[in-house]
Amino acid sequence: MAGLAGDNPGAAGPLTLSALRGYRAYARRWVFLLVISLLSCSNAMDTAGPCVWMPGNQNWLWLSFAPVADTIAQHFGLSTEQINWLSLVYLVASIPFGVVAVWVLDSVGLRWAILLSAWLNFAGSVIRSLPCMLTSIHDPFAFLLGGQSLCALAQTLVIFSPAKLAALWFPEHQRATANMIGTMSNPLGLLVANLLSPALVKKEEDIPVMVRDSQVHVCACVVRAPCGWNLLGIYTIPAGLAFLLATACLWESAPPTPPSAGAAHSTSEKFLDGLKLLARNKAYIILAVCFGGGIGIFSSFSALLEQVLCVNGYSDEFAGLCGALFIVFGVLGALALGLYVDRTKHFTGAIKIGLCLTSLVCVAFALVSQLQGQTVALAAICSLFGFFGFAVAPVAMELAVECSFPVGEGAAAGLLFVLGQAEGVLIMMLLAALTVRRAEPSFSTCQDGQDPLDWKVSMLLMAGLCVLFSCLMVLFFHTPYRRLQAEADANPSIQEDTCPATSDPSDHAPHPAATL
Repeated sequence: MAGLAGDNPGAAGPLTLSALRGYRAYARRWVFLLVISLLSCSNAMDTAGPCVWMPGNQNWLWLSFAPVADTIAQHFGLSTEQINWLSLVYLVASIPFGVVAVWVLDSVGLRWAILLSAWLNFAGSVIRSLPCMLTSIHDPFAFLLGGQSLCALAQTLVIFSPAKLAALWFPEHQRATANMIGTMSNPLGLLVANLLSPALVKKEEDIPVMVRDSQVHVCACVVRAPCGWNLLGIYTIPAGLAFLLATACLWESAPPTPPSAGAAHSTSEKFLDGLKLLARNKAYIILAVCFGGGIGIFSSFSALLEQVLCVNGYSDEFAGLCGALFIVFGVLGALALGLYVDRTKHFTGAIKIGLCLTSLVCVAFALVSQLQGQTVALAAICSLFGFFGFAVAPVAMELAVECSFPVGEGAAAGLLFVLGQAEGVLIMMLLAALTVRRAEPSFSTCQDGQDPLDWKVSMLLMAGLCVLFSCLMVLFFHTPYRRLQAEADANPSIQEDTCPATSDPSDHAPHPAATL
């Protein structure tokens, strides 16, 4: 089942040298990646349920109702503010547990982190489906909140895992690509939510189609209430499948023989010592603040997209289309950039250019979203927003590991998301606080029974924050690539062939992580 890392024919020479030095890549690394990808994808569904999903980073269950937030609020007797607060609770719950998840990944092991995530995710997806399955439940909010919270705990474990998996199981020339696949599986879940939810929920009576039994043939996805189906039940299927695969197929956290010199020294620092090193690492702090702010902005964009667009006459179906384009082009951008940095190792330049382009598109969205009848322009803007914005996510994960080595990958990548969740809470609360009710114009399509909100000031603030984070990143972020340099020191002949650039050309600081 295991084989030498010879997946790339063009890298045969370097990999032969790697094998002679005792490094080996196993074929079952792809099974591990498949399980993490499916779990991340299903978690994105699970966290949305009858509430709005806010990515932070990106989920099926957690965005399943974001494109139809107004209809869902009407069906469950909740206000739109309650719908948004369910998403905020998801973020708040994930912040303290995110630190625990970092410790689990680096101290307990990757396998147990994924198993725990799969169990929590499946349990949460079932619990949040109960209000639509059992008519005797009079307070659905408690079940929605409980299921949402379990899925939130699961997300922290699986979202932090791709960087750890790439470092432990994949050779140098595949790390960024593996990280990209694992990271982008989450927004793929969002894509399914954006496409399925508006298609299944045309009116309030259709919501039961979104939630019920998960042990029937998949054709029920297109069948209405007579089959007893609902969307949340449909979204429970991938959660159950991920639970079964994780339990049956994952037997070890790390391969018997590491695939690279970096993997051989993975998590060489103790957990608390690693946190201290990160706190003194100027480059890492700048990356965490700026990329975390980007996560917060993307969270706000995904959660509030339908509410922003309905005010100016755009339908739920169009909001779902914009969300789908946002993700499809984001995955394409991440794929292209992941392959590019795997070959060139130009992490810093790639993320700086990507953030600048993202800022320009964010400004365009803030302006055009306030206009009526701009469907083509908004669709194009959402596509570009995803293409540039999502593309930098896996690069940022790899860059976090490079600038903080030898700190564990779980801590380096996980704390980026923890800070992003915290910034997402603050940004969401700030954007919502700046909105005001206005007399409903004749072109509004909002269905929550209240006067629509005016999002103009909030969207301009969101664009301003995006520009601010990009400027800080471009002006102040410089770092050597410490992990690549360590591998070059251990295997100079290999690195000469596969990694011609081992540092940011503008920064030639020494290797040790504590020397900052």
